[in-house]
Amino acid sequence: MIMTGYTDMDWARSVRDVTFTDLQGNSVSFADHKGKLLMVNLWATWCSPCLKEIPMMKKIAEANKDNPFAMIPISIDEHQELVEPFLEKYGFSPYDTWLDPNSDIEEIFPANIIPATIMFDARGNMIGFARGLLDWSDKDVQPYLEKMMQKYVVELLAEEDSE
Repeated sequence: MIMTGYTDMDWARSVRDVTFTDLQGNSVSFADHKGKLLMVNLWATWCSPCLKEIPMMKKIAEANKDNPFAMIPISIDEHQELVEPFLEKYGFSPYDTWLDPNSDIEEIFPANIIPATIMFDARGNMIGFARGLLDWSDKDVQPYLEKMMQKYVVELLAEEDSE
């Protein structure tokens, strides 16, 4: 199974709420997506493996648009003015990426290897990650994500409701 490059953490880890910027200049944060399985994908315009991963991320987001799931791409480019032209050049627009020119993601996760994907549970805790290019189009990925949604969203929120 291709998910062998994914590391499932033994314990969920709380993280600081860091603010990023979307392409329209609005402040955004992971807290905006609490209650969902959050998949954060770090990428950059200078990252050649990211050219392969972005289309897969778009397909994952589309396949899960009606699920308790959010996929947030974050560009770590220092020169954020390069991001939109890059997305248009390679036919990735629309791609609702967030911008992180100051490397604020480093307060949560090291961004020294990209692409990188970080998963968060419905409470906003980090639950796993993958560093480097994975084949997210593998047939086993969607069933794995559905199991994660069941465990880290449905069951977690049901547990909170019963407390």
